[in-house]
Amino acid sequence: MDYSYENQAHAAGYAVVCGVDEAGRGPLAGPVYAAAVILPEGYAHPVLNDSKKLTPARREKVYDDLIRDAVAYSIACADEKEIDAMNILRATFLAMKRAVDGLSLRPDLAIIDGNLLPNTGVKETSLVQGDAKCMSVAAASVLAKVSRDRYMLELDAKYPQYGFAKHKGYGTKLHYERIAQYGVSDVHRRSFLKNLEEKHNG
Repeated sequence: MDYSYENQAHAAGYAVVCGVDEAGRGPLAGPVYAAAVILPEGYAHPVLNDSKKLTPARREKVYDDLIRDAVAYSIACADEKEIDAMNILRATFLAMKRAVDGLSLRPDLAIIDGNLLPNTGVKETSLVQGDAKCMSVAAASVLAKVSRDRYMLELDAKYPQYGFAKHKGYGTKLHYERIAQYGVSDVHRRSFLKNLEEKHNG
């Protein structure tokens, strides 16, 4: 993991480069989060990586480092009602746009994780597996993931019966069992659970 993608962008004339990534496209409950991060030029970090490759404790530590070190960062989300209204892909793009819009410094280029462009309103380039290749995108993946996990702990306190602290809303065996037992809550993505809901109500 290094700063080479950002260096290439700087060499091409883009002065302010941000990385953008999301967390939580797959879960059955809660918002999808996105983050946009502008790192200092030439930034290095001993353990920063794709958030999925870091332990929760290490992610928390890296999160604190990034909040301290970033030139600018922004974390945003689209909630479960927006996901149901517009579908998960469009809601993810909305969260990404909100994250870029929330930056205190307007980027000249956004490096987006994946192979699709969300139309954030700035110049964009996509990078498949960007969270494992590009420092700024990896930083965004950590900020989005940690922020979402923290929010799911808050939801766990409000809806303890679903076990959100354990599975963070993902479709684990435990989560499906609890939905079968307690039904679909206000924070579940109903578009992800149509069949289950019909079965439960039927």
